[in-house]
This record gives sequence, structure tokens and C-alpha cells, in this order.
Amino acid sequence: MTAELVRGQNHPLDRTRVEIRVAAGGPVMAGVTLGDEQGRLSGTEAVAHPGAPRRTGVEVPRQAAAEHRIAVDLDALSEAVHRVSVLLALPTGIGGLTRFGAAAAPSVAVTGLDGTGIAGYTITGLGAETAVVAVELYRRRGAWKVRAVGQGYADGLVAMLRDQGLPQATELAAEIEEAVSLGHARAVPAPVAAARSERPGTGAATGAAPGRPAQADTPGTTDGSAKDSPESAAPSNGGPIDYRHPKRRTTPKPTPARAAANAPAGGSAADGSPAPVAGDASGWSMEERLYNQVWGMFEDLARSVAAYRSASDFAESRLEQELDKALGDPRDRLGTAADVARATARDKHASLVAQARAALDRDLAQLTAEADVVEPALPPALARWDNPVWQGYHVPLERPMALRLGDLHLPEVLDLRIPMLVRLPLERGLWIDSGPGSYVSGAGPEPSREYGRRELGSALTDGTSNAAELGRLAMETAVAIAARMLAVHPPGDFAVQVIDPGGTAGPALAPLLETGALREAPPSGAAGVATVLEALTRRVDLVQMAVRNRAADSLPPDIDTADQLLIVHDFPHGFDDRALTQLRYLADEGPSVGVHLMMVADRAQSQEYGPVLDPLWRSLLRITPVPDAHLADPWVGHAWTYEPPLVPKGSQVVHQVLGRLAEARR
Repeated sequence: MTAELVRGQNHPLDRTRVEIRVAAGGPVMAGVTLGDEQGRLSGTEAVAHPGAPRRTGVEVPRQAAAEHRIAVDLDALSEAVHRVSVLLALPTGIGGLTRFGAAAAPSVAVTGLDGTGIAGYTITGLGAETAVVAVELYRRRGAWKVRAVGQGYADGLVAMLRDQGLPQATELAAEIEEAVSLGHARAVPAPVAAARSERPGTGAATGAAPGRPAQADTPGTTDGSAKDSPESAAPSNGGPIDYRHPKRRTTPKPTPARAAANAPAGGSAADGSPAPVAGDASGWSMEERLYNQVWGMFEDLARSVAAYRSASDFAESRLEQELDKALGDPRDRLGTAADVARATARDKHASLVAQARAALDRDLAQLTAEADVVEPALPPALARWDNPVWQGYHVPLERPMALRLGDLHLPEVLDLRIPMLVRLPLERGLWIDSGPGSYVSGAGPEPSREYGRRELGSALTDGTSNAAELGRLAMETAVAIAARMLAVHPPGDFAVQVIDPGGTAGPALAPLLETGALREAPPSGAAGVATVLEALTRRVDLVQMAVRNRAADSLPPDIDTADQLLIVHDFPHGFDDRALTQLRYLADEGPSVGVHLMMVADRAQSQEYGPVLDPLWRSLLRITPVPDAHLADPWVGHAWTYEPPLVPKGSQVVHQVLGRLAEARR
């Protein structure tokens, strides 16, 4: 039975040789791109199109037509190919269509070679778009699935190819257009095809079954167009540069009815601008749109604060210059004229700073309003522990695309927190600082130190108590992150292991032990360290060999193929040189086969290893159990204050979530 998909939905493929059948309301060009895990293209050779219809494992038609059949052999694809995207574009000057919205919605059906239906998708909601990514076949944990995409591009084939990371997008699009026009000139259209193309509203043209309405989009989707390509920030006419995040939509001013529907309880903005909407960014699913929206907010805040700091620095510099100019002569430093010169310079300085602050406040008000609607709409993987979404937690069927590791803020804006999101699976391990040095020395700004004092109390002045308290907070942070990672993976797809040579992590591990997420207390001493590291090192070696040789079925039955998170506590206690070498090996090679490392350690206590430990330290992402300004963004270099994702005191949310996960495993 054919599964009818809606935008963002996926369906497993039970075979590797399939046919993709396309039906549209007029002549369209069909192509296929072969992307990596991020969907990026290695070059023009990764695109099958009418000018080059055959690539390894893929064959597409040479001409524009209202119906197409695309052959795909997934087994023949290179191991580097993880996404097979089916592209549709309107050819210039053929068929009379200038936008997809002017004809019946195109439909795509994935079938077996014998015509057996697997999945179908009707691409609704298209308007001014002239190109669209219809569906994609993607590789997940050795198996293939089909996802309904429906991502449209008003700027056509060039924008679509550029969005997949192809530098030669313009040249390739021109080559495709030329190949389509030449193929059309040579083609002799059959009368039946011509008659069918003149009736775009029929079921034969759209691929929809008679009497069955087209599938509606998933809630929260907009028109699906991607007008904001990364190059949109560069003006072509010398006008002002658009600094907005390229993945954020340019939402047209809504009608009064739409504005009223989208407005928050407080009403629309005073300046008449549309109220912010959760998910108002580009993406194939609501989760991806929210992810892109959060990162857009992060970059917008970074640039707004950078502009404010730059304007403030300019005002300070101008004040110094004007004072030097007015009072450079010692004879002019006294008297009424000198006082007037000082007052005038300071007034100009105050006016410039006030203007900069007003612009910053305007941006902050907009970002705060956006954060107020985005935060409640976040799925569990991206939400804080105090978000009500955790109270309605359901065990997931698929891994999310990202995870929240905490919050970020800047000293100019203490009340606005931006979620810190990382993509899954983790490409880098984590190092959670458990030492007091960086906090007592005042490495962070005043808000971070004040938070630390509230958390640690009088222990901040006592080195021994401070270290113990920070160690406790660091391990609680590690458990909170581990619990979140367990909760957002399907049952059996993720497991946690712990190294605790001194046996001091028991209280912090209680939520994992009591719910069965951690089957037994971690073994203690150097022998326990060796046992865990030997098992994980063996797993990495065997899985790597199985992946290279495509022999996953030959793995020993005792190898757990679920992703593993190793929490290392009390490092370097119980570690010898061999154990340290194995730890570095897991940090370097583990992520590629699903083994991830989380160190809970004091950097100062690890100095005895000297430069041997430096590669491990540099390979991990450092986070802290109390707020600290140590993370820098790549755009303007701000030092962001990071706040850990600790569970609210007294909350039982972790026990409840892990308890439901344990029930699902049973």
C-alpha cells in the first residue's frame, strides 16, 4: 500500500532499486543531486540533469515533459552519498508556465521497478517558485528512507543549486537550460502528451487519485520558498547590505486578518510590523525551521551588539579628539570657553551613545518578542527543562537534528537568552569544567561571578569546599545532558556508560540508576577504567571495519550498535598511559561510529600529563557548570556567557521522562 506523505514526513524504503515518477501540470525539467550527510554537493559531477542524464546509480530524462520516470539504484551509489534529492524546475520558454502556482500541484511517487507503490507526495503550497526540491532519499544508520521535502525557490534553479553548496550553480543552471532547449527542439511531442498537458487539472496530470484531495501541508509551514539564499546579503546595485541570517524568511507584511491571527496576546507591534511567528525560517520541517530561526536570532543579536559597541567606541574616540582639539592649547584650558567646549563635546558624545542605544533597544525589543513566541514552540530536544513540552513528553521514533546544550547571553542584554544548539550526532565531545580556578579568578564578567556566588554560597572563598561543590554541579550538568540525549533518541538507539574510579558520582547518577537508563553502578578503580575503555575501543574498531567492508551483519552479537555516550568522572584518577591513549582514540575516532565522549574534569589536575593531554583538550567543546564568558562566535568575536542546562531544583522532570523511556524499552 502506498504511503501518502505530507511535507517533512518520511517513510522507510524496503528496496534499493526504485523508480521515481513525476507528474506535473505542464512541462518541467527533472534532475537529481547526490549530496553528503549535510546535503552538500561535491561538484557538478554530483548532479544528474538533461545535459548529463547518467550518474553512477542514477538516470534522469533528457527532455522537459509533464511526466517523468527517474531510475535510482541506491546500492550503486558511492559511500560518500547520503542524500539523493529530486529536483523539478520550469524550463524557460517551454510550456508557457512561469511559476508552479499557475498550474496543478506536481506530484511524486516512489515505486518499485515493477510499479509497486511505496510512497507518494503532492507538492502543495507552491506560488511564485520556479524550482523545487520535491523529495529526497536519505541514508540513516545503514538504511534508506524517503522524505517529502517540497522546498521551493522563487529564484529558480540557480538558487536551488547554490543552496546545496554548489559554487558553479550559475554555470550549471545555464548548461541545463541549454540542454533542455536543445532536447525540446529535437523532440516530437506525441498527441496524447500534448492533450494531457493542456488539461493540468486532471488526475492524470497531477498523479492524484480521482476524487482524492491533495494533501495539506504540515501545520506551521509557509509557502516553502527559499528567497533568502546565502548570497542575498550582497547587494547587486550598491545599496545597503542585508545582515539578516540567510536562512530566515523575508515575511511579507500580512493582511489585517493574518496579522491578528499571528499576533501574541499583547497585540501587534506598535510600528505596525508583523508579529513574530515561531518557525518563520526556511527548512524542510518545523524542527529545522525552528533550528534556523534560533541561529538567526543568535546572529542578529551578535551583529546588533557589535554595531552598538562600534558606535560607542566611535563616540569615545570622537570625544577624545574634540577635547584634544578644543583644549590643545594650554591657554584655552581655563575659563568659560573651555567649559563650553567640554560641555559641547560631552553632549555630542552622549547624543551618539543615546542614538546607538536606541537602535540596540529597538533590535532587542524585536528579538525579545521573537524569543517569547519561539521558546514555547520548541520541541523537547531544543527546549529548557522547565518548558511544559516535557510534561507531555512522548518517546520519539526518530533522532532529532539538534540538541540544546544550554543558553547564551551578552552583558548588554542580560534578560535575553539564546538557546545554544548543536547538531546531532555530536561531531565533538564535551569537557565540563569541574575545577574552581577559572571561576574564583574572575575570568568571566560580573553577572557570571554573581551567579556563581549564588550557586556556591560562601564556599567560593574556601578552596576545598569550592572544588567539591563545583565538582557536584559539573556532574549534575553531565547527567542533565545525558538524560536529554537519552530522551530525544528512540528506545534502544542510545546508551550511557560511566567511568567513576573513585565512586563519588553516585548522588548525581541517581536519576540514571533509578530509572534503569544506567543498568548498574559504574565499576570503580583502575580496573573499572580499563574494562570500560577496552569494551568501547573494541566496539569502535569492529564497527569501523564493518562499515568499511559493508559487513554490518557480521558484527559479534555482544556488540551494542546503539550510539554510546561515555561520561568520564574523576579524571585523571585511575588512568595510566594506556588508558589515556584509548581515551584520545575514542575522542578522535568514536564520533564517526556513534561513540561520544563527555569529560567531567579539572584542567589543573590534569597538568601532570603535560602536552600529551593538549590534543584531547583542544578536540572537545568546553562547557561549564556555572555561567562563564568563554565562548566566542565566529562572526564578530563576542565573548558569550554560557549557562548550563541544569534541571530546576526540586523538579522530577528527568525521573518522569526517563521512566517513560524505560517503559517504552520494556
